[in-house]
Amino acid sequence: MPATHFDDLFRRPPTLEGRRVRLEPFAERHRAELLGALDDPAVWRWVKVDPSGDRAQLDAWFDDALAQTAARQEFAFVTVDLADGRPLGSSRYLALRPADRGLEIGWTLVAPAAWGSGANSEAKLLMLEHAFEKLGCARVEFKTDAMNERARAALAALPSRFEGIFRKHMLMFGGRWRDSAWYAISDDEWPQTRDQLQRRLTRQLDARQDPATF
Repeated sequence: MPATHFDDLFRRPPTLEGRRVRLEPFAERHRAELLGALDDPAVWRWVKVDPSGDRAQLDAWFDDALAQTAARQEFAFVTVDLADGRPLGSSRYLALRPADRGLEIGWTLVAPAAWGSGANSEAKLLMLEHAFEKLGCARVEFKTDAMNERARAALAALPSRFEGIFRKHMLMFGGRWRDSAWYAISDDEWPQTRDQLQRRLTRQLDARQDPATF
């Protein structure tokens, strides 16, 4: 069985850099600018909590990300814009399963100003590359609210494979039950997924550089 290298996440926390963004390990120095970038209800619409507009709750979310990473339950990244060095979002490896060579990519939050810019596509590419090619994953999975059509379209376009709906999977803020849609990519599928995602990212970044594109 191929070796896994999950411990490297914590022994040598990776920084992953592309053309548009750099993923840095979650750290205290990111707090103020990251929370400012994510303080919009649209960012939190489809996740379990909505701390927007409440600095104490935003701080609690940030503290939890640090604590989960310190406990080796998750590994959180801050997505930094290479153009100006400012945080524009975050994402995490979670549900770490070294014995089964699997993990989930989730808690992906992106400032609305960066939607459609290629930032999220590149962050996904960087995290998937690291998961399959450095950590030795056989499977990477995703879940999203079954009603989140934007996220489901993006996951299908990676492409990742839809695996079904978990009904009443999560109790959301406000008391709503969320059905979660699950997607996954296997190591067998990764080479084709990587090529398609790279092509899509190139189109997004080239369009962003075209001043006639709005």
